[in-house]
Amino acid sequence: MTETPTRRRSGGRAARTAARAQKLHADIRPVRPGLPGGQYRPLSDADALRIHEAALSALEQIGFAKAPPSAVGILTGAGADMGPDGRIRFPRALVEDMLVKASRGITLHGRDPAYDLHLEGTNTHYGTAGAAVHMVDPFTGSYRDPEMQDLYDAARLVQALDNVHFLQRPVVCREFTDNAELDLHTLYAACAGTTKHIGTSFTEAANVPACIEMLHEIAGGEAAWRERPFVSNSNCFVVPPFTFAEESCEVMETCIRAGMPVLLLSAGQAGATAPAPIATAVVQAVAECLAGVVYVNALAPGHTAIFGTWPFVSDLRTGAMSGGSGEQALLTAACAQMHQFYGLPGGAAAGIADSKLPDMQAGWEQAISNVMAGLSGLNMIYEAAGMHASLMGFCLESLVLGNDLLGQVQRCVRGVDVRDEYVSIDVMKSVILDGPGHYLGHAQTLRLMQTEYIYPELADRSSPKEWVEKGQPMLLDRARRRKEEILGRDGHMFAPDLEARLRDKFALRPLRRE
Repeated sequence: MTETPTRRRSGGRAARTAARAQKLHADIRPVRPGLPGGQYRPLSDADALRIHEAALSALEQIGFAKAPPSAVGILTGAGADMGPDGRIRFPRALVEDMLVKASRGITLHGRDPAYDLHLEGTNTHYGTAGAAVHMVDPFTGSYRDPEMQDLYDAARLVQALDNVHFLQRPVVCREFTDNAELDLHTLYAACAGTTKHIGTSFTEAANVPACIEMLHEIAGGEAAWRERPFVSNSNCFVVPPFTFAEESCEVMETCIRAGMPVLLLSAGQAGATAPAPIATAVVQAVAECLAGVVYVNALAPGHTAIFGTWPFVSDLRTGAMSGGSGEQALLTAACAQMHQFYGLPGGAAAGIADSKLPDMQAGWEQAISNVMAGLSGLNMIYEAAGMHASLMGFCLESLVLGNDLLGQVQRCVRGVDVRDEYVSIDVMKSVILDGPGHYLGHAQTLRLMQTEYIYPELADRSSPKEWVEKGQPMLLDRARRRKEEILGRDGHMFAPDLEARLRDKFALRPLRRE
């Protein structure tokens, strides 16, 4: 059916600007959580099979050292072998059996169900992570210790940023010297700032029960928490290469028994704690995470777990980590393909900048790996915004800028919608043969301007003349104003009675709410 062209640009620029300012329903936004990727496949099917076979051989022949006693009992009870050299080895039949039991098609819940993340197939979700030990001031170039308030502010920004889908702890609150206080206040600040899904870590198993008790309070009871666990444990259960992290293993076991989803995280560094060839670094990461799959499902068959292959890259000239490199983007994309090989929900790192500040270098580093991660169909894309200095620094303004960047990235992931209406030449005929010779005011253009196209909040697309007339606004200044606008309103996510109960019961330090 031919749409009738409009003879005038209805309402002009003001009307179009007003239309764009209206918040769209999530179902018709040009980008949204869970867009399917998978268009990019760095590995052939034969390559993926070879990596799988090499990983199984490594588990059978090399095995893992330093398993805590609880892990020894769990794993050998399931059929793993404890060798005379103290290493636990995994027969391939055991791995294959546990892969059958492993959870698939999982949901990571938000405290608000509107933010639930459905991890199946090649659905993609972008969020924070990194546990940086510095906050970055992009205006002075200075680095300082992060505090609980910084984590809370990051959580509040994530809550307001549509293209950032979850919060995993991006900073370490360094004012705490007591690990139990650190773990409790980290959880409190994150939950107080956002109702999206949260990922966090615990320093030792003894700290988990108090944190779980807090989560029961927030959820409205243990049953409510277990039905919709809105916090997951990011767990580095392995110290690459092939060594169990004893305290983290104990934490993982405690979290699983408490009903908390876990991210099985293997974070070797190619050329340092993982082999230098990209393919072999993937083999090691896959093998280590397969050991985690056996571990989890031997303890609690079908427990919600994410296959967290996070191999990083070394700059082999210095040995320093290079999270913003093209090799990092390739590693992440290859890992995503291996997650799909197993049909498991997977997560890996992207969006890391080696640059110390949110500058042009940071822009290309963050964009390349985020695009490749999305196009490869990675379910959970961690560290996607705000991270600098190879995860050493976190910047709130960069997080805000990352929302714009991730909007463009997700539009690439969504791809081209080829439907009958869009390949029909009726509109072209009406415009060219019967109309004004352009599409600017056509009904189809106006109808699709919000659903087919995404518009940045901060990036400037004006002409040089218009830019000068506006006072030559700089991008970082606009990011700072947007940050201050969000943090200037009360975004606290706890009702007053719950806040008072938590503060009293757990002796929590106060947060500045505006």
